[in-house]
Amino acid sequence: MLKKNDEKINGFLLVIVLPLLLFAMSYYGFESSYTRLKTSERPPDFLFSSVYAYRVIPNYLSVQMTEVMYNLMNGPLSIFKDFLSKNGTPFYHGLFVMNSFFFMLCSVLIHKMLQFKTLFSDLNMRRVVHLLSVFFIVITQYAPTNCDTIALFCYLSGVFLTLKYGHLQKNGYYWALLVLIVISTFVRETACLNIAFFAAVFLNIKNLKEGNFQSVLKIIPLVIAFLVPYLGLRKIIALKETTFVEGFYIDRNFSSPFNLAGLIFAIIVLYFIYRLCIRKENRLVFGKYLFFSLPYLIMITLVGLFWEIRLFLPLFLTGIITAFHQLTKQHRFS
Repeated sequence: MLKKNDEKINGFLLVIVLPLLLFAMSYYGFESSYTRLKTSERPPDFLFSSVYAYRVIPNYLSVQMTEVMYNLMNGPLSIFKDFLSKNGTPFYHGLFVMNSFFFMLCSVLIHKMLQFKTLFSDLNMRRVVHLLSVFFIVITQYAPTNCDTIALFCYLSGVFLTLKYGHLQKNGYYWALLVLIVISTFVRETACLNIAFFAAVFLNIKNLKEGNFQSVLKIIPLVIAFLVPYLGLRKIIALKETTFVEGFYIDRNFSSPFNLAGLIFAIIVLYFIYRLCIRKENRLVFGKYLFFSLPYLIMITLVGLFWEIRLFLPLFLTGIITAFHQLTKQHRFS
């Protein structure tokens, strides 16, 4: 009984407390030269123009959380108002609370996936891998946004549902994934990577050559679930300031030392994660995932900045989960 209680306490410290402390350090322990969100009293106007306007759910939550923090700082937490005001605005504190909540949910999901059909029974090994995953998320917070952590939670939820569906073959997981993609498209375009992971897990070249297109038929509804809300948002939100992309930065990506450093960092991390895949099946799935993620990577190259390594974060975490997941006994994974 005492051993079980110790395991629960250790799990709580590893999955919730330690990640939350690291997250707080990244938001309040140092200031990034990349952004000045601490000085913004209200959600900045740019969140409702350009490509950010399509991220409806994070923008709505930002407005609501700002109001909540403003009321708290002028009400129940007024005794701490001077301290809180010195370390941020109602918007920034609301951003921290909102992102912390979804960050902890991400930590819980990673913990669950490292337990589910894992290749390693060593508890300490899983803890180290979990801690590595958490650190990857935390270091991306030098460029805090209102959508990335929510989008990451939605994405990891999709990865979890895909793995569950692959092993248990229960249609409920597939339909849940379908609904999740629709909802997460209102958060960020990262939703498309759930399609890439599903394809990597289920698309089998051998079956396609034999005329078995069941996996393709499963992928098509997922693509529709992404495209309908994606294009619908761009039809409904037709402001002059709103565009499909914020700008084209391909020239900066290959001329700025910072962006080149971000690209090299991503390549090295992906290389070492690939080397973590000690089984052929795991390397195959991860390789297919990177292949199906090429449209996303091309968009990063064209309209994103390599220095924002948060854009590569879903690929890092997917690689880590894939490297330690037991795929060999499921022929549909090969």
